[in-house]
Amino acid sequence: MLLNPRKLDREYPDEATRQVMLKTVEFFETKGKQRLLSDYYGQEWYADFLDFVAKEKIFATMLTPAGNGAADARWDTSRIVEFAEILGFYGLQYWYTWQVSVLGLGPIWMSANEDLKQEAAKELEAGGIFGFGLSEKEHGADIYSTDMIVTIRDEGVYSASGSKYYIGNGNEAAMVSTFGKMDGTDDYVFFVSKPKHENYELVQNVVASQNYVSEFRLNDYPLTEADILAKGQDAWNAALNTVNVGKFNLGWATIGICTHALYEAITHAANRRLYNMYVTDFPHVKQMFVDAYSRLVAMKLFALRAADYMRSASPEDRRYLLYNPMVKMKVTTQGEDVINLMWDAIAAKGFEKSTYFGQAAIDIRALPKLEGTVHVNIALIVKFMPNYFFAPQEYPEVPKRDDAANDDFLFDQGTTRGLSKIRFHDYRAVLDASDLANVKVFAEQVAVFREMLEQAAPSKEQAQDIDLLLGFGELFALVVYAQLILENTEHYDVGDEVIDQIFDFMVRDFSKFALQLYSKTGSTEKQMEFCTRLIRKPIVDDARYQKVWSEQVHPLSGAYEMNS
Repeated sequence: MLLNPRKLDREYPDEATRQVMLKTVEFFETKGKQRLLSDYYGQEWYADFLDFVAKEKIFATMLTPAGNGAADARWDTSRIVEFAEILGFYGLQYWYTWQVSVLGLGPIWMSANEDLKQEAAKELEAGGIFGFGLSEKEHGADIYSTDMIVTIRDEGVYSASGSKYYIGNGNEAAMVSTFGKMDGTDDYVFFVSKPKHENYELVQNVVASQNYVSEFRLNDYPLTEADILAKGQDAWNAALNTVNVGKFNLGWATIGICTHALYEAITHAANRRLYNMYVTDFPHVKQMFVDAYSRLVAMKLFALRAADYMRSASPEDRRYLLYNPMVKMKVTTQGEDVINLMWDAIAAKGFEKSTYFGQAAIDIRALPKLEGTVHVNIALIVKFMPNYFFAPQEYPEVPKRDDAANDDFLFDQGTTRGLSKIRFHDYRAVLDASDLANVKVFAEQVAVFREMLEQAAPSKEQAQDIDLLLGFGELFALVVYAQLILENTEHYDVGDEVIDQIFDFMVRDFSKFALQLYSKTGSTEKQMEFCTRLIRKPIVDDARYQKVWSEQVHPLSGAYEMNS
C-alpha cells in the first residue's frame, strides 16, 4: 500500500501518467536529500522545481481539463492524488505550489468565460502557476465578510480595491482568481488579477518558508467584463466548489509526508542499539510502529476509496461531500498521530536538520489547519449524520476508479445548498459482512452509538454547543472512516491481519472519543450512560500482531532511503 519511489511498478492507465510520476521522482532523487533540506531551511524559492514542471509540462498535463489543452491533458483525480502524494513525500513546499494552482484554476474551469479558460490553458502550457485570492487578514476564510470591493466605473468597466492574505503563489502566479463583492450590493464576484500589473501591490510574504504565502493589495485595479469569471450565486458556488476539489489533496500530502518519515524512522530505530538491544525490540516501540503503520495504511485505504466517490459523483450522487471533508479532516489529523508515534520512538533524532523527519514534524502540523480547520469540517459533516444513520438509500455500486477519464462533474457541481438532504448507502452492510474480531467489536460500538442518536441525540439547545457537537462528530467520523476502509478491502489486498490491526486502534479511538464526549460540560446523564457503554477493549491477538510486525512493519527498515 505504501509509496516507494524505488518501486513505481503499478500499472498506469497511459504512458503520459507514468512519465509524470517517474520524472518527478527522478527530479527529486537527482536533487538529493542534502540539497532538499538545505533549500528547506534556507527558505529558497523552489525555482528549480518550477523550471522542471515547465520543461516537462507537468501542470499542463495534470491540471488542464480534457478539450482545453494537449491530447494527453485531463483532470483525473486518480492521478492527481498520486502526484500530490509524491510531492508530499519529498516536501510540503513542493506540494503547496501545486495545491494553490489547483485552487486558483478551480474558478477558471468552472467559469463561462471561455477566453480566460484559453488564457489559463496557454499559461499552464508555458509552465505558469496560479493563485486563489479568497482569504483576508481580518476575516480569514469568512467569505461572507469580504472587503475586496469591485466598483462599477462605466458600463462593463470596473475597478477593484482591497487586500488578500494567505494567498499562495501571490508573487509569481500567472493568474489569481480573486473573490470580492460588488460595491453597494451583496452580490459576490470572482475575477482574475495578475501580480505583474502595476495596480497589484505585493505587500509581503507572511510566512518564513520556501513558499510565498502572500499579502497583496489591489489599488483601483482596472477590470472589464473580460476579466470576470462569475457573479452572484455563481461566484459563491465557485468559491465553495473549488474548495471541495482542492481540500481533498491535503490528505494526500499528509500520506506522502508520513510515508517518507516512516521509512526513515523505522530504519533508524531498527539499527540503533540501546541497553544491549535494538530499539525496535522494546515492546512499547514495537507497538508505536505497528500503530503508526496501521494508521497510515488506513489513511490511504480511506482516501483512495473517497477518490472513487469523487470521480463517480453526479447531481444524483453527492456522497462525496461527506467523504471529501473527511479526507481533509480525518486523514490529516491521523497524520499527526502517525508522526507523534514515530517521534516518541526515535526521540531526539526527530529534531536533526539532516533528517527528513525534522521537516515532516514541522509540516504535518499545518495540514489540519488549512482549507478550513478540523472544527469547521466536523461542523460540516454532522449535517449528514441523521440521513447517514436513519435514511439509507440504495445506489449502484461505485467501482474502483483509476481509469483514464476526465472528471467533468468537478467543474459542474451546481448548487452548494441542500447538504442535509443528501442520502447515503447503508453502512451496516459492510460492517456486518466482516468476520474479523475487531471489526465485530467496532460494529457493536457503532450499534450503541446509533441507539444513542435515537434516544439521546443532541437537543436544539445542545446543538448550539459546538464543543459538544464536535464530540458527536468525532464518533460519526470514525463510522464513515471504517465503512470506506472496509469497502476498499475488495480492491486492495492488504491482508486480514492488517485490517484487524487497523480496527484494533479504531476500537480504542472510539472508546477515547466516547470518554471525551462523556466529559463534555454539556453532556446529559442519558448521554453519559451511553458513552460508558461505548468504551470497549479490542480483541488481543498476539499472533496477528506479531505477524503484522514481522511481515509488514519491520521489513520497511532499509526499504527506502533518499539519494544524498
